[in-house]
Amino acid sequence: MPAYHSAFNDVPDVRLIGNMSALPLKTARMGAASPANPNEADIIDEALDLFRANSLFRNFEIKGPADRLLIILILFVSDCLAKIGSARNVPSKIEAGKMLNTLAVDNFPIPGDSTFPLNAHYASPSSRIDADYLRSYIQQARVELVNRLIEILYADGTGKPSKWWMSFQKRRFMNRSLG
Repeated sequence: MPAYHSAFNDVPDVRLIGNMSALPLKTARMGAASPANPNEADIIDEALDLFRANSLFRNFEIKGPADRLLIILILFVSDCLAKIGSARNVPSKIEAGKMLNTLAVDNFPIPGDSTFPLNAHYASPSSRIDADYLRSYIQQARVELVNRLIEILYADGTGKPSKWWMSFQKRRFMNRSLG
């Protein structure tokens, strides 16, 4: 059975940076991403929906530019779960939010940087302006992903993260990690 791919691979009129899509996001924050229709799913929703199924796969055939963004987001979800799981005490929703928001805005490599773990699959941005836009876009996507992930993890109201989600903290999609 093959891995699940992005439904946004064939969306027309999307900005490409290198060979990765910069898709619209449903967010109230100002940033590099263009606003998406709030009534439809965006790439963040898709990454959260496909995370558990795709984290079981070691191989992933990239079928389009949105798949490259999906890979980065799924790997970031893995890093978020690992960060919560490695905390000495089980963090509350507020503590986890602070911890993950810090992780989201920390300095991170983008495609083309020497420390980016998947450079073989990504093209570098063509200019410094594109690189700055890509960094800003990915940071905005990471912050939005953290906000939605926290709501999912702590949805049951017990003050502890969902055991179902936390069971995936040691799984590595494509045997990779962004951290």
